[in-house]
Amino acid sequence: MTADPHQPPYRPCVGVVLVNRQGLVFMGRRANKALVEHVAPGFEWQMPQGGIDAGEDPRAAAFRELREETNVSSAALIAEAPDWLSYDLPADIAQQAWGGRYRGQTQKWFALRFEGEDSEIDVAAPDGGKHKAEFDAWRWEPLERTPDLVIPFKRPVYESVVAAFKPLLA
Repeated sequence: MTADPHQPPYRPCVGVVLVNRQGLVFMGRRANKALVEHVAPGFEWQMPQGGIDAGEDPRAAAFRELREETNVSSAALIAEAPDWLSYDLPADIAQQAWGGRYRGQTQKWFALRFEGEDSEIDVAAPDGGKHKAEFDAWRWEPLERTPDLVIPFKRPVYESVVAAFKPLLA
């Protein structure tokens, strides 16, 4: 994707498809309903995702973000999506979100196998309480249902994630 000098850049991020033993994936409900870049009425759910720190390897970022958002550290890599997936924020939201510095996000997605027990998941006090809760609830869902649960402008990315990982989870 060629950078447009008239547009802000994309924020580099990772996304995590956390798969349990039954083949279902983790979905968290966003805690801060006021963040319009993440939530619309009826579309408060998403998989763990977050920014990549300067100089950080995307795979390491995926495991870090998973721990910081869900408390999960018992996970193993299944696969990495072959491409970076990007979405643009709607123009009005882009001006509010991240101080207008980014036009949206470009994400590297990873499928991780959850090797722990559900009791390990703690969205209220993730990473031992070291991080602010991003989710206020969570549940397991079939991967193919996830595009219907996310904010609509993220849906094409989730559809690509389903296409990339569904054959591996079957």
